[in-house]
Amino acid sequence: MWSDPIADMLTRIRNAAQAHMQTVMIPNSKVKTGIARVLKEEGYIEDYDLIEDNRQGLLRVALKYGPMGERVIQSLGRVSRGGRRVYRGYEDLPRVLDGLGVAVVSTSRGILSDRECREQKVGGEVLCTVY
Repeated sequence: MWSDPIADMLTRIRNAAQAHMQTVMIPNSKVKTGIARVLKEEGYIEDYDLIEDNRQGLLRVALKYGPMGERVIQSLGRVSRGGRRVYRGYEDLPRVLDGLGVAVVSTSRGILSDRECREQKVGGEVLCTVY
């Protein structure tokens, strides 16, 4: 069993992007699907879909690359961990690379990007940052 399934998801995506793979398979959960939705909306991945099996299902994430084969995801890091939870109000959310990156936040309204949190004026647990 993993101690941190979200960190496992981020590591799988980071490793697949480093190896220039087209897709990566990740065990599914609601939080992971929310993170994949935010990454797609912000333009860091091509698409994601759910593959049903007799267990929890698999999340297939299609990675995105630039016209010359360069990675779109340069950095993907976990912020809030099991031993140290990081909660922020919407005014105090981190601006990743002065707005060029995105922070993924778990809120009472679901998994949102930092931009959506500021628009909706809601804070929460900062899960990860991407740029």
